[in-house]
Amino acid sequence: MANAVVLYHTDGCHLCEQAAALLHSAKQPFNLVDIVSDPQLVDRYGVRIPVVALDNGQELGWPFDLQQLQRFLGAQA
Repeated sequence: MANAVVLYHTDGCHLCEQAAALLHSAKQPFNLVDIVSDPQLVDRYGVRIPVVALDNGQELGWPFDLQQLQRFLGAQA
């Protein structure tokens, strides 16, 4: 069974919008988590967003392209 996919982002982040578009292109369902909702997430991801994360702890930080994203997602199976 595939892991849940989360995109850590914040509003107004153009790189985050690009990462979301890549996830859509990969036909990958994902949950958006705005880091400003949690000070711990700001501390962890503040200068690294966008970050795609799986519930098994694996993370893919920006920059990445569609091919890298697909390899990352394919490795979760």
